[in-house]
Amino acid sequence: GLKTTETANLMSYGNKNYMICLSKNKTDEYINMFAHGAKLSIYDYNEDYPQDKPILIRSMGKRKLIHDCWKNKKMFYYMDSGYVGNYKSSANPYGYKLWHRIVKYDVQHSVIFARPDDRWKRLDYPIHKRKKGGRHILLVTPSEKPCKFYGIDRDTWVNDTVAEIKKHTDRPIIIRDKAPRQQRINKTIFEDLNDCYAMVTYQSIAAIESVLYGVHAFTLGYTAADFVANKDLRDLEKPAEYDEETIYKWACHLAYCQYHIDEFKDGTAYRILRGTT
Repeated sequence: GLKTTETANLMSYGNKNYMICLSKNKTDEYINMFAHGAKLSIYDYNEDYPQDKPILIRSMGKRKLIHDCWKNKKMFYYMDSGYVGNYKSSANPYGYKLWHRIVKYDVQHSVIFARPDDRWKRLDYPIHKRKKGGRHILLVTPSEKPCKFYGIDRDTWVNDTVAEIKKHTDRPIIIRDKAPRQQRINKTIFEDLNDCYAMVTYQSIAAIESVLYGVHAFTLGYTAADFVANKDLRDLEKPAEYDEETIYKWACHLAYCQYHIDEFKDGTAYRILRGTT
């Protein structure tokens, strides 16, 4: 990672009032929504776009470009699925993909800041009290894109992680692979989190969902849940506890890291990113 001073300089550079929005074939609906709302230029990834401007990238599938940005210390913003709010809920009755995160110079939000709770309250999303007991370990496997991004083999990771889990607990293990979105909406992770003692994953949003559902999360890769998750499988039977205040502070921060598509369209997301709202 970059040293603090280098990171600060890049963040300052990224605060300029424009960026280049990269949209595959200029047809990426979410990038285009954001760009139109912010009145920013849209380029295809293959076009000769200006190299002296920060760029907006969507999807871990653009891993080569992201790694090149890190290598060359070029400012970028990364867009991907939102952390909370894309399942069916009172605020999203049909389970549409309404929320997207945008991260400065990274693919996950790793630093927690004190935030107001207005955006969290708007999500109308419950934070469950820590569930007692639970029978099984839920292992949520990484999908193809993060495996390629982080240079891991999915099957090797699953086999190694199962073997490590068995060293530290005799609880049964349920494996949940990432299914197509419609299947995930119809059979949500919360069904597997019922009667679950702890959830183990590499870097899935499942870690966030688990913590909010009141189930211990163990993250073995780099995730936005690390602030409230355990990292060492040796602690499976004695996981660290996080109090309600800490979890609420973290949740309020996450709500400021993601944006509704309406906020893309009206420029609110861009104004928040620039710190002007």
